[in-house]
Amino acid sequence: MRALFGQRFARDFAIELWDGTRVEAAEAPRFTLKINQPFALRAAFAPPLDLNPGRAFVEKWIDIEGDIEAAIDAMESAVETFPRFRLPAMLAQLLRLPKPPPAPLDGARLRGARHSKRRDADAIGFHYDQPIAFYRTFLDARMVYSCAYWDEGVQTLDDAQLAKIDYTLRKVRLHPGERLLDIGCGWGALVVRAAQQFGAHALGVTLSRRQHEEAQRRIAEAGVGDRVRVELRDYRDLRGETFDKIVSVGMVEHVGRERLGTYFRTAYDALREGGLFLNHGIAQQSRDGKGYRGSGFIDRYVFPDGDLVNVDATLRGAEAAGFEIRDVENLREHYARTLRAWYTNLEARRDEVIAATDERTYRIWKLYMSGSALNFWRGQMGVFQTLLAKSQRGPATVPQTRRDLYV
Repeated sequence: MRALFGQRFARDFAIELWDGTRVEAAEAPRFTLKINQPFALRAAFAPPLDLNPGRAFVEKWIDIEGDIEAAIDAMESAVETFPRFRLPAMLAQLLRLPKPPPAPLDGARLRGARHSKRRDADAIGFHYDQPIAFYRTFLDARMVYSCAYWDEGVQTLDDAQLAKIDYTLRKVRLHPGERLLDIGCGWGALVVRAAQQFGAHALGVTLSRRQHEEAQRRIAEAGVGDRVRVELRDYRDLRGETFDKIVSVGMVEHVGRERLGTYFRTAYDALREGGLFLNHGIAQQSRDGKGYRGSGFIDRYVFPDGDLVNVDATLRGAEAAGFEIRDVENLREHYARTLRAWYTNLEARRDEVIAATDERTYRIWKLYMSGSALNFWRGQMGVFQTLLAKSQRGPATVPQTRRDLYV
């Protein structure tokens, strides 16, 4: 551990070993790194490093008490800055530790061609078909599972998610009587709001059976069944329907870079001339432009087949389909705050989370949320709202300023 952390070893964190040995921090500790088994370090820091540290945490071979974001930051920084020429010596040290038991063969096990309709449905089901009671423990009352909008004066998660929905619908300038499509509609909060507050007729599509069931229940409860429907349908199967406005919030991350052309052409074909499409999605902010294709811990335990491209790849895909780019806004600080709110709720209702799922799921989501919050805060990931127009000849059907968005 001294070799791994270098000068940061036990500087602002303490270490506790399985036999009770404790190394105190030189400064006020931000967290305590607990090594619960003699083999834990070998299990955590042997390759592949995008999987094994997270798996060791899930198995409780290592644990963190205190600021989990600070712990993730410290460990990621240690791995990233570790001198390559010292790797053989480090591996030799690890191999002298006891051999860990085989890790469980759990997590996502998808079959078929990547981003085929069947495999996409399985990938979405793996993540989103958790019990509704689980999602209720950390989401807002409307169950909005995407980046909130912390507008001026907004303090609560409920208000921030409502602000995000309204901000999104204002961006597409949704008017009474218009037809709206929500691609990846979740549990239906946005389509219900579009009918109630904006007077629109809305269709939401999702691949999650549990989202579909809950959305139908919420539509009936809100009394908007005459104007809103949610269908269990792939976005590629819109069957020639046409809409005035389209939104897609937190769905493009599941499309796959090879399918971006299909995604944007499908939206373009479903939109009337002069219509607007708001695409809201996470992007990797990598200097090399390669983005991040899901692998390791996130791919195995959280978002199988997830694919985060850089925003320029998304914009190129939209333009290639025929869209005109009208507005691009990065809300990454909003997502860091949203994830921290979710994490706070998850911790506060830990017993309910475990009762709805199990302790392994609790630990997986605890690590996923805190690590994602850190990545947004550091700028490794962004979340972009991109307003696209299917323009007729001449000016697009949007105001020439953003002033109307902030009224």
